[in-house]
Amino acid sequence: MNNAENKSPARVKSIAPQFVVPDVVAAAEYYRDFLGFRILGFFGQPPVFSTVARDNAEIQLRKADSAAGPAHNSLQRDSGLDAYVWVTDVDSLHAEFKERGAKIVESPQVRVYKCYEMVVEDNFGFRLAFAMDMQSPT
Repeated sequence: MNNAENKSPARVKSIAPQFVVPDVVAAAEYYRDFLGFRILGFFGQPPVFSTVARDNAEIQLRKADSAAGPAHNSLQRDSGLDAYVWVTDVDSLHAEFKERGAKIVESPQVRVYKCYEMVVEDNFGFRLAFAMDMQSPT
């Protein structure tokens, strides 16, 4: 029996998408002010990197090269998403985001694939779905 057979398999703990934006500070402040994330810090002077977090979800924000703009998925596919975030209560989050003035692209709805989700767009066009699986209890 080799050593690999004795070890438990590695587990993936979380994922943090990295969005390339023209202004790291403006992006981080949007996530804080409109979506309720915490800014975990800025790096570089002027800032070229930041991480924002809400509960167990993190998003990394990285400064784009000088001539580049944001590279969100909707540029590649109309209605493309950049992150899919699992939550426990879409309706409460929808009410919170609406109160904060977030750009809600799609209000909560049940999809054909049995997820209840809404879509928001940040200040640089990145789209995030916040969703619940309707097939399993929450």
